[in-house]
Parts: sequence; structure tokens; C-alpha cells
Amino acid sequence: MNKLIETGKIVSVFGIKGEVKVQPWCDDPQLLCELETLYYKSGTPVEIEHARVAKNIVVMKIKGVDTANDAQKLRNRVLYLDRDDVELEDGAFFVQDLIGLTVKDAGSGKVYGEITDVSQTGANDVYHIKAPDGKMYYIPAIKDVVKQTDIQGGEMLITPLEGLFDGAEEIRE
Repeated sequence: MNKLIETGKIVSVFGIKGEVKVQPWCDDPQLLCELETLYYKSGTPVEIEHARVAKNIVVMKIKGVDTANDAQKLRNRVLYLDRDDVELEDGAFFVQDLIGLTVKDAGSGKVYGEITDVSQTGANDVYHIKAPDGKMYYIPAIKDVVKQTDIQGGEMLITPLEGLFDGAEEIRE
């Protein structure tokens, strides 16, 4: 498991005092405002002086970045969080940890495929399952379907909704 997790991307400059706009890649942008340190891919720490949510974006001030020119140089940089700095609620997972899990039927043990992606729809997440034959299926991440998620064991047990895997052969990526 990676210790650092992608959490957002610096998309532009905000104002003239070195603040940047960050497109958050997490469920709740407020999370980025609560962290004192983020990281670049290299592992270099990025000290956050202050941050606030403005609509769907996070405006933050990075220590040592004091002008619009300094901030402009950071455009398109991806920011990471240290998984040890975040305490997840029970039943919550980092998307990165779900990718690659083997999805099996909770009753029969039948293998449906592997999680290749997660879409956030607002109502609930949707897991993209690639079957061994290459076909794609999409399951809602709801309690009625997902019975157990075992990150360490590398599998997810589900009880598919009736018809979920029937007739879905036409669905392709």
C-alpha cells in the first residue's frame, strides 16, 4: 500500500499573495483544509499556512510561496496526503486501496472480476468491475450489494442486485 495518496491538483493562482486553487480529489474538500502538511510525488513536504473551501475548490497558502509568480510555477502539480494523517470512518476506504480487489459472490464465491475504477455519482459510488473475459460491469457501492471489503485479503464480497450481471454483456468501456 502506498503511504502517499493523490488528493488534489493545483490548477491556478488565486490573487497576488501566492495562494493557489486546488482541485480536490477527495469526497470532502474540507479534508484538505484540516491538514497541515501535504506532499509532492517526490515525498517533499508542503507546509500549508491556511486553506479554505470556495465552492468546489480549495484555496490554500503554501509556506514559502508568496507571489503570484511563485504560485504560477506550481500549476498542475499534484498534491498527496499521508494516509497516516487521516482517520477514516468505519466502512470508508481510500479509492486507491479498492483498485485491484477481486470481486466475488458472497454466497457462491463466484469471481465476477476486479475493480478497475470508482465513479463518484453523488448518491453513492459506483465500482467498475472488469470480468475475466474483459467485459465491464458497474455495481453500486451500497450496503445491499457490498457485504464485505477486505483490503488486506484483496477481495470484496458482494450480493448483486437481481439482473446486475444478467444481460449486462453489452456494457463496454
